[in-house]
Amino acid sequence: MECSDWTLAQASEALHAGHCSALELTQALLQRIERLDPHIGAYITLDPEGALEQARHADQRIASGDAGPLTGIPLAHKDIFCTRGLRTSCGSRMLANFVPPYDATVTSRLRQAGAVILGKSNMDEFAMGSSTESSWFGVTRNPWDLTRTPGGSSGGSAAAVAARLCLAATGTDTGGSIRQPAALTGTVGLKPTYGRVSRFGMIAFASSLDQAGPMTQTVADAALLLQQMAGFDPLDATSIDAPVPDYQAAMTQQTGPLRIGLPREYLHDDNLAPDVVAAMTTAQQVWRDLGVTFQEVSLPHTRYAVPTYYILAPAEASSNLARYDGVKFGYRCQQPQDVQDLHSRSRAEGFGAEVKRRIMLGTYVLSSGYYDAYYRKAQKVRRLIADDFYQAFRSVDLLLTLTSPDTAFPLATRTADPVTMYLSDIFTINVNLAGLPALALPCGFDRQGLPIGMQLIGRPLDEAGLLRAGHLFQQATEWHCRRPDLSAVGG
Repeated sequence: MECSDWTLAQASEALHAGHCSALELTQALLQRIERLDPHIGAYITLDPEGALEQARHADQRIASGDAGPLTGIPLAHKDIFCTRGLRTSCGSRMLANFVPPYDATVTSRLRQAGAVILGKSNMDEFAMGSSTESSWFGVTRNPWDLTRTPGGSSGGSAAAVAARLCLAATGTDTGGSIRQPAALTGTVGLKPTYGRVSRFGMIAFASSLDQAGPMTQTVADAALLLQQMAGFDPLDATSIDAPVPDYQAAMTQQTGPLRIGLPREYLHDDNLAPDVVAAMTTAQQVWRDLGVTFQEVSLPHTRYAVPTYYILAPAEASSNLARYDGVKFGYRCQQPQDVQDLHSRSRAEGFGAEVKRRIMLGTYVLSSGYYDAYYRKAQKVRRLIADDFYQAFRSVDLLLTLTSPDTAFPLATRTADPVTMYLSDIFTINVNLAGLPALALPCGFDRQGLPIGMQLIGRPLDEAGLLRAGHLFQQATEWHCRRPDLSAVGG
């Protein structure tokens, strides 16, 4: 097995045992990126010199005994996390030349752990999309089929992990942007409880919904990465001041019989692809063989999730993106005639079509005369959606659903139909509205060889329970061990 095929846990063990150096591992991945990424488009910005220097420092830490499990591990950061001295574009022309003078908390914590930053991964512009096609820097392709999307908005991170262009990556999830691309690329994606991971230095889309999380090859790898990412941050007013458990220890902890709920509203969707339904049926049998008991539950307000989300998220985006006016930083139009012309042309030229669409929608629902009719009412429905989950968790430990109604769809097939694109996240949006943790992991493949993912939803701050259940499932299956065949493009 080549070192680029290692999981994060395997690489950590090899580095600490002296079987490989961080420098050798980083060089191998940089060579693989050079060979494959022109065909995939997983990265926006690479930092080979910086990565090699970080790897040398990591080797010194390992040799001195001052190293943790992430020391020397090459990672990719979604290009929404500020990285000191390294461009952070958010996939937009608006920030195409922005080089932050500081690190996001997620970035700094992983730097402190000794992780090596290979570069910044591609994403939908300002995290608005489900296919990584709205990026100013071009589309990202799914390593399982280069004519198809890897999902979005964290599609670059998902594709990089699936193609072994990094050992793990960070992502963000506002309405499913970690879990949906994980499902479409056969990887693992964890969306933590809102507030479990700091949002400081993470460029905002919808502040009450955004949450950072890990994207990895296995559930065990996700536990390792989350351990360093999670925790209270005084720089983030929404950060939860609660102890962070030992996720690795909790993952293998023996507990009582697991009770999993099956939401009735998710089981009878006419838009589900037949292969996806068959994979879920097979996965449920695996769970039963592991001693899990199932119980049907109801989330009655599920049908309101998509319209609720697409009122609240654009409203917050409209407010957050008002700061990009061409004055202090970001794209600035040429030769503005006056201040109004500066603002209007800088925003018109700097933002893409999807971002403009959501800004206009958000501004409308927040405007005088419509705030009560739309925004206030959506907030009330959001409370009802969260209450549905809390009621369900009175009788079960976790909820099991699909992550996406279908497998990876062909590129350019949904960009002209925003509503169809928005429905790609129909199974994931509820979790963000309720602020709950959720885990996406592989549960099969369709007849075209494309990955299928399922979703586990947990109680607030019960990431340990999700990781324990996901690890149990992966111990009994091998879907997460498969990798895309990239031999035709030099892999």
